[in-house]
Amino acid sequence: MRLWSLNPRHLDRMGLVACWRESLLAQAVLAGRTKGYRNHPQLNRFRAQTDPLAAVGCYLEGLGREATARGYHFNTTLILRPCGQTPPPLIPVTTGQLDLEWRHLGAKLAQRSPQDAARWEHDEPSPHPLFQPVPGPVEDWERG
Repeated sequence: MRLWSLNPRHLDRMGLVACWRESLLAQAVLAGRTKGYRNHPQLNRFRAQTDPLAAVGCYLEGLGREATARGYHFNTTLILRPCGQTPPPLIPVTTGQLDLEWRHLGAKLAQRSPQDAARWEHDEPSPHPLFQPVPGPVEDWERG
């Protein structure tokens, strides 16, 4: 499961679709609707929120907005608890985590999406709108 801390605008088509599907799985886990992935470490940052389903709902909405901007149709009616009028507080993410994900994304784009890799080379990493960068190393929940 890869729930990118990076802004979805950085992802290629395959990355955006995969992130959407994995985020829906994360939502199902947080809602108690599946037995798999219950202990996945990337869910810790959502579980730590006052309303984990609202947090993952806002995360999904960010992916949905990016998909719409690209002309894709993600079924946002699948979001159990959308942000609504009062979005949850921003979730901190370390600059070390963003840097690691940026490099990881660059390697993926180089393999599967040369046009996106060329765009990536001239871009700067930015976080998903739900996340607030804070100084620090790679997050404890990051595997490998």
